[in-house]
Amino acid sequence: ESPPVGGCNEKRMLAMLPHCSKTFAEKMKKVEVWKWCNLSEFIVYYESFTNCTEVETNVVGCYWPNPLTESFIAGVHRQFFQNCSVDRQDWEDPPDEILIPLITVPVLLTIAMTGVVVWRSKHTDQVL
Repeated sequence: ESPPVGGCNEKRMLAMLPHCSKTFAEKMKKVEVWKWCNLSEFIVYYESFTNCTEVETNVVGCYWPNPLTESFIAGVHRQFFQNCSVDRQDWEDPPDEILIPLITVPVLLTIAMTGVVVWRSKHTDQVL
């Protein structure tokens, strides 16, 4: 949907968005606080909240998402999910002592097997 000709009414949008967070907060009361970090426990409520912000933003002629809406959503995240940690692993290359054998062994095996196949193909006449 494109915004109406009048453009984005940010003031009205900011007045309407709290309706979405209030509804979301009411629904989140049904979820025990210790389950707030488990998205599967409230995904339906969160989807409704996101849809609400999109509808309210579009109704006043603004695009969604926009910086004001994103800031509003971030505030709701801080309210409900500030104690949720992100279990993110930073992957690193293994040390060279491990990496070099992991690379060279398959390469050497490939060369050796190729050599065996070539040698066998040249000596098949003698076997038969």
